[in-house]
Amino acid sequence: MLRKLLHLLAIVALAATAHAAASRPNVLLILADDMGYSDAGCYGGDIATPNLDALARGGVRFTQFYNTARCWPSRAAILTGYYAQQVRRDAMPGVGGGARGVRPAWAHLLPEMLKPFGYRSYHTGKWHVDGKPLQNGFDHSYSLEDHDRNFAPRRHTEDDQPLPPVATDANYFTSTAMADHAIKCLKEHAEKFRDQPFFHYLAFTSPHFPLQAPAADIARYRDKFRVGWDVVRMERWERQKSLGVVIAPLSATEQEVGPPYHFAEVLAKLGAGEVNRPLPWCDLTEPQRDFQAAKMAIHAAMIDRMDQEIGRVLAQVKAMGAFEDTLVLFLSDNGASAEIMVRGDGHDPKAVPGSAATFLCLGPGWSSAANTPFRRHKTWVHEGGIATPLIAHWPKGITAAGELRHTPSHLIDLVPTILEITGAKPLAAPDGKPAPPAPGRSLKPAFARDVVVPHDSLWWLHEGNRALRVGDWKVVAAGTNSAWELYDLKTDRAEMRNLATAEPDKLRELTGIWARQAEEIRALATKDLPQGTPPGAPRKRGAAKAEN
Repeated sequence: MLRKLLHLLAIVALAATAHAAASRPNVLLILADDMGYSDAGCYGGDIATPNLDALARGGVRFTQFYNTARCWPSRAAILTGYYAQQVRRDAMPGVGGGARGVRPAWAHLLPEMLKPFGYRSYHTGKWHVDGKPLQNGFDHSYSLEDHDRNFAPRRHTEDDQPLPPVATDANYFTSTAMADHAIKCLKEHAEKFRDQPFFHYLAFTSPHFPLQAPAADIARYRDKFRVGWDVVRMERWERQKSLGVVIAPLSATEQEVGPPYHFAEVLAKLGAGEVNRPLPWCDLTEPQRDFQAAKMAIHAAMIDRMDQEIGRVLAQVKAMGAFEDTLVLFLSDNGASAEIMVRGDGHDPKAVPGSAATFLCLGPGWSSAANTPFRRHKTWVHEGGIATPLIAHWPKGITAAGELRHTPSHLIDLVPTILEITGAKPLAAPDGKPAPPAPGRSLKPAFARDVVVPHDSLWWLHEGNRALRVGDWKVVAAGTNSAWELYDLKTDRAEMRNLATAEPDKLRELTGIWARQAEEIRALATKDLPQGTPPGAPRKRGAAKAEN
């Protein structure tokens, strides 16, 4: 009798577990690469993004959401819920980052946290995290490790196993291949694991350089941007104001600010059409205007194509009958890039712009327009480098449609948000003790209404660029040796009125908080390094190559 009772209880428990898993929402997290704050139509852009715009109409848009200003730190924050420096994925004194930064053993990735609660997890696209996807909780992965070629990558893996290089005549394009893989995973899920929820991390490499796109996509934008970046920037700002996305003034274009890294020989390779400063459009020569307008047309085509592929993935989710209970999140890993470089197969100035034989970058003129209305670019921690769109769509869980959310929030908030809506929990450290407290907060309350999700502070450090936001106050410095600037973002999110001299007490308060928090973060990152191991040296999980 007792054995029968225990057996019955076991069946009931299994049934309850299966029911709980089936009732948990799916999560589709879509990440763009180097996409500016104003590039999507629903954030004031002039690029066709009907699928993103539809998600925005049916969900909510966050207007003050932040990333880390760079690709690999952002990915660490998205998947762990910690600041990248806390988990040794971005450098600070005594702590390596990038290729040298290996996470502490307690810094689990989100799929590992979701697995005990019945989730299957899939990764598609850019990785840029130490270790490999299947070693970190993903059930399937397509990882594009060649970030220099959009038509014929040489380094990519499926389920952590190397794939052969793509032939130049294979009709391959990165965004399409990524959507194909995502759809393949979702189809398998529908066929074999319908009773389990899924987490899919879809990390596009568009519109990151090299600017390359299918010719037909480029053709739609061939003449659109000949009006120049000054006009495009102003028109985007006007649309943003009418949408209510920003109330900030339009920042002045910083004509003295060029790419974050200077490669003199690259300008010679690219020819007379390249410009490494955001000069007034009217001051450019006709060949420069033609060259620059062509670059922005390719940038737009890459975003347009990414949106088309997102539409195909969403169609598959709908075909599975899963769309109503899937939280879709869309965002970018950093602001648009002012970088100008040539890598990969080099640049053939005689080739058609945007083709595989060319290697073009957006540059500071168009990056300033893509990041409208903010200052600076990727790598800087002024608003232009760290502000990203965030669209959240979930028919069963978000009843608001087309509304805006103004709470300041950050990538570190994504893990606690996903854990709350899925019912999953953080994992303990290998010694059984709780992992260190994560700094983020769940954004679920903001799904229901426009409330402030309270943070003591939001903190940044990247390549000496530093910032801290407390409430509406922000301190920021461009480079290790630069003076701190102070802004009231409530009235000046364009960061045009530096109040450092007028508000010395507030400046001291915030810079003191930044320094204390930096020391706390450094202490956490270094406390469990093995004796004799140089900070950031590869250990246990291997290392990811630090590329843009």
